[in-house]
Amino acid sequence: MKLLSYIKQWKSAAREAVAQASIAAQFLSFIHITDAYICSTTLVQGPSMLPTLNYSGDVVLIEHLSHRLGKLEPGDILLVRSPVDPKKIVAKRIVGMEGDRVTYLTEPSYSESSRTVLVPKGHVWIQGDNVYASADSRYFGAVPYGLIQGRAFLRVWPIGDFGYL
Repeated sequence: MKLLSYIKQWKSAAREAVAQASIAAQFLSFIHITDAYICSTTLVQGPSMLPTLNYSGDVVLIEHLSHRLGKLEPGDILLVRSPVDPKKIVAKRIVGMEGDRVTYLTEPSYSESSRTVLVPKGHVWIQGDNVYASADSRYFGAVPYGLIQGRAFLRVWPIGDFGYL
C-alpha cells in the first residue's frame, strides 16, 4: 500500500512538472515569435546615419511586418543584411522604391558628378544620411526585399533622445 501511495504522489508531481514546462515552452515560443517576426530591439552604431542616429550607438525598436506586407516608403529607416558582408546588418534610409529614378552624387567628397539609376522591381535604393561616410546603394546597387530585416521606428536609448524616427 505504501508503494501505491508513493506512485500516486510521483504521478501527481510529474503531471504538475509537465504542465509547468508546457507553460514555460509556450511563453518562450511567444517571445521568439514576437522577436523574430513582429518587433525587436537592436543597437545601431556607426557614422553612416549621422545626424539621425548617434555614432556611439542608439537602441531602436525594429518592426518586422512592413517589408513583408509591402508597406515601406521613401524616408523609412531599414535594417538590411549587407550585400557585401552577409554577417553584418546595416541601417540605411530608403531613397527610392521599385520603379523610381534615383539621382545620386558618385563621389560627394571630390566632385559634383551625379548618376541616375532606375530601381529594379523587387528592390529598394538605400543610402545613409551621412553620404560622406556611408557604404550604401551607391556602391552595391539596389537592395532586394529579401535582404530587409525590418524597419526602425522608435529610438528607446539614450533616453534623452527617446522618440519616433
